[in-house]
Amino acid sequence: MDIKVNNKIIKEMCGTLSFKRGEAYYRSDKVKFDEYNENSCDATVFGTEEFHVSIVKDRNGGFRGECSCPSLANFQKDCQHIAAVLLAIYDHEQKGTNSRLQQTNGGDLTKGFMTIFNDKPTQASGHHRYFEKRAVLDISFTCKALSVGNGQYMLGLEVALKSTNVLHIRDFLLGVNEGEPIRLSSEFTYDPDLHCFSTKTDAIIQHLIRVVHDEESLLESMSHTTGYKGTNQTLIIPPSSWKRLVPLLIDSSAKLEYNERLFDHLRVVEGAPPIQFLLDETSQDNFQLTVKGFEGMLVLNSYRSVLCDGQVFQLDGEDCDRLFELKQMLPFLDTNHIPIPSKDITYFLQKIVPDLKKIGHVELSRAVNQRFFKTPLKARLYLDRLRNRLLAGLEFHYEGVVIQPLESRDVPTGPMIIRDIAKEQEILELLDESGFSKTDGGYYMQNEALEYEFLYHVVPKLQKLVQLYATTAIRNRLVRKETHPAIRVKHKKRERTNWLEFKFEMDGISDNQIRDILVALEEKRKYYRLRNGSLLSLETTEMEEIHRFLTTVPIQDENFEAKWNLPVSKSLHLLSSIDDSEVFTAEKSFRQFLDHLLHPGKLDFEVPAELDPILRDYQKQGYKWMKTLASYGFGGVLADDMGLGKTLQSITYIVSELSSIREQKKPVLIVCPSSLTYNWLNEMKKFAPNLKAIVIDGNQSKRENLIQNSEAMDVMITSYPLLRRDSKWYENQSFHTVFFDEAQAFKNPATQTARTVKKIQADHRFGLTGTPVENAIEELWSIFHVVFPQLFQGLREYSHLTRKTIARRVRPFLLRRMKEDVLAELPKKMESLELTELLPEQKKLYAAYLAKLRTDTLKHLDRNTIRKNRIKILAGITRLRQICCHPSLFVDGYQGSSAKFQQLLHILDESRRTGRRVLIFSQFTKMLKLIGKELAMQGQPYFYLDGETAAEKRVEICNRFNEGERELFLISLKAGGTGLNLTGADTVILYDLWWNPAVEEQAADRTHRIGQEKVVNVIKLVARGTIEEKMNELQDKKRELIADIIDSEEQASTTLTEEDIREILME
Repeated sequence: MDIKVNNKIIKEMCGTLSFKRGEAYYRSDKVKFDEYNENSCDATVFGTEEFHVSIVKDRNGGFRGECSCPSLANFQKDCQHIAAVLLAIYDHEQKGTNSRLQQTNGGDLTKGFMTIFNDKPTQASGHHRYFEKRAVLDISFTCKALSVGNGQYMLGLEVALKSTNVLHIRDFLLGVNEGEPIRLSSEFTYDPDLHCFSTKTDAIIQHLIRVVHDEESLLESMSHTTGYKGTNQTLIIPPSSWKRLVPLLIDSSAKLEYNERLFDHLRVVEGAPPIQFLLDETSQDNFQLTVKGFEGMLVLNSYRSVLCDGQVFQLDGEDCDRLFELKQMLPFLDTNHIPIPSKDITYFLQKIVPDLKKIGHVELSRAVNQRFFKTPLKARLYLDRLRNRLLAGLEFHYEGVVIQPLESRDVPTGPMIIRDIAKEQEILELLDESGFSKTDGGYYMQNEALEYEFLYHVVPKLQKLVQLYATTAIRNRLVRKETHPAIRVKHKKRERTNWLEFKFEMDGISDNQIRDILVALEEKRKYYRLRNGSLLSLETTEMEEIHRFLTTVPIQDENFEAKWNLPVSKSLHLLSSIDDSEVFTAEKSFRQFLDHLLHPGKLDFEVPAELDPILRDYQKQGYKWMKTLASYGFGGVLADDMGLGKTLQSITYIVSELSSIREQKKPVLIVCPSSLTYNWLNEMKKFAPNLKAIVIDGNQSKRENLIQNSEAMDVMITSYPLLRRDSKWYENQSFHTVFFDEAQAFKNPATQTARTVKKIQADHRFGLTGTPVENAIEELWSIFHVVFPQLFQGLREYSHLTRKTIARRVRPFLLRRMKEDVLAELPKKMESLELTELLPEQKKLYAAYLAKLRTDTLKHLDRNTIRKNRIKILAGITRLRQICCHPSLFVDGYQGSSAKFQQLLHILDESRRTGRRVLIFSQFTKMLKLIGKELAMQGQPYFYLDGETAAEKRVEICNRFNEGERELFLISLKAGGTGLNLTGADTVILYDLWWNPAVEEQAADRTHRIGQEKVVNVIKLVARGTIEEKMNELQDKKRELIADIIDSEEQASTTLTEEDIREILME
């Protein structure tokens, strides 16, 4: 082609990574030209499949390329296949060869093509977690110290199989790596198809395989310096590999051999080996150091290790080098005594002894101890106040010797003292930094602010270092830390409004002075001087709590009486603080008020007679909890586990309020997902037939007609989508109570749904949801912002609250019970994870698509670009999940099968023979239709439900299934995961995973709920070694969010972050 192209241009077009991959394609002779002329060319690049590339010259002399590969998340650069063709064009132009229809050797191509499909995959050497049938070999390891000449030692490793040493260890390791049989003895041949290693053993073997490649250069170097050439039976361990190998060897109970002694276990000790250093005085008024313990010890300084008494002592590099040099030095002196001249003894004691302690045990003889004693420093600090001055005196005591640091720091005469210079310096620096002035006799300070800082902040630090002697004037200067204003709280009811009264009190302090203290707090002063001259710290945790209280209550005028009266609805954010605070004192009236909220069963709310025999005890408690909140004008969230009857508890509340509803002519409004509107209506007909209820649905004309005829209705039921469409009418109505079913529908406050439900006017508001938090704790704020907005302030303030604070604040207003806590008679739910290997054709397709996705995603895994490309990246991940389910979900004309599909059919066959009734969930409706097609071919009838199924139809087919009609039910995960009662089933199969485990829990709880009499089996199908397995691991990491907010084991996950995507896609 007549185009200008070179390596630089290709890199700019395709990027460095695609350039390198393209170069590999071209150098491997995988580019074939199909059509070639001066203006264009067509070529085929042979990779995991054939990719067709076209290069076309444009009018300006430039060119553009197109490729048939899937362009996932690759928006800025051309692919590696285009790079390969451009490199072929450039190379042919440089060489002047004819590239018109370059032909490859057909025989070689055929041979290579056949090899792709005929190559036997290498069998992993380690024990498989599932489906392992191979025999696990008994392998042992021995670590040996080898003399390599010049007094140096190296560590080697030998391998034994059933107590017989492997004679050619390198051949054995390389054979394991290649997956080939290895003859180890006349009686035994290792075969990777028949044998495997335990997980611990395989970890060591894989490490040794890497060592084999490094050892060659090490042995070559050693042969030049020491003449050592190694043996076939022993593998030399390079020092660089030793640190990573040690924990693996310890875990596998490896042996240790050195100095012709064998120890059963390799033991590693952090710290100094058992070497003894004894310092004694000689007759010539000099000293000597005696060294013991080097006998039988090997110092391997390149490994930072010492072998002694069958143990490996690990030392720091510098300490090990010193020990090695000392051991090398002593044999040349023909003695283990080292003389220390008298003139060097001080330096030796202060500098050398601390380092000797790092490599052994140091002992001073009695004579040395008597002459050179180191007594602990006892520092004394004297504090007094005189004429508005703070005076301080400091002394350093070493037994009978007293040192005045401001007079002189010279070493006193008499016995030699080893002073604690570091501790002395630390004390002096604290005093110098406190702002004292110095005199020959001591320190003084005449500044109230500096005095407070010293007494409150510095003295506690000094008390750890000195003995403190303070006069009464000093002790009275600071008010005791436990002295602070107390806030007495009481509950009052005036004019049908609940009030809380907060009154400040402080022993011996007048209200006027309390007012001044509070003003100082608001001004963020550090202390307040009382009228008696004492300094009251305003930095204690109690004062900080009082300051937080002052910032959250209305501003008072100057004549306030040191108390506040606040409506309860405006004091809710304080409830969690009052409960266990040292500052707040709850009076009886307040404790009774809080007890009623937390234990609604104590209040006398009569259960409607017609429902009393039906309700379980915990449901009666839930009903009374609603009545309690309503009586105080509060809203709440009923967050019972799925299947515990939130609908029935709500209906009970409505029946109890029926007279008020009709008297005020204010109906109850129920807002729920579209799929549940008729479920609510049917439940009311079943449990409360006297209620006049209507579902507002249909087209706009029908809805308008229903609304016009709803005046006499007690209950109106509509869906979230229709509420948005008819929002104008609903906003202008006033309802007695509104119930928001599946309240997580407005977990995002920015959505139109959240804005619409916020505008509904009602005297009482309740949210119903089994998953109050699915992705982030901000979702809880969004729900309460609708049902009880007074509980929290704005989202910004909420984001600054700790999870513990949020949990305590919502406790009275969020009721959650778990099935295992209240339904002892409910059968167990057995959960299992079924892993299956992809079929060969699936695996090849998956590997090719994953490689492409990894390559293209790498450049988008930073915060600046991932948001822009997030949808395309997630679309690529969805493709991988679809390949795991069944490649035909997006590969047109795919004729193969799917491993999970085959496994599902096997499970269904077994379930049919054992009389199980099964729900099958998938998020892909096309997958459900594939399953349905196969079931139809086998003559097995089934029910089907997805997002297109009408609400009335849902209720009908669920009832038919529960009554025993048909054994199988195919359900879309998102459409049927909530609101359905399918206790007629006893087995749930989750065909594919969802990011949020709470969604899967909801699906499983369609059958594990009240009315279930059989053990429920929940089977999760996962393709091993794929993105599905990583998704499952990701779920496991993200199940702790709710447990911090709600006192239960609620499961949740956070949103899919950049780190999550990297973990899922990258190895």
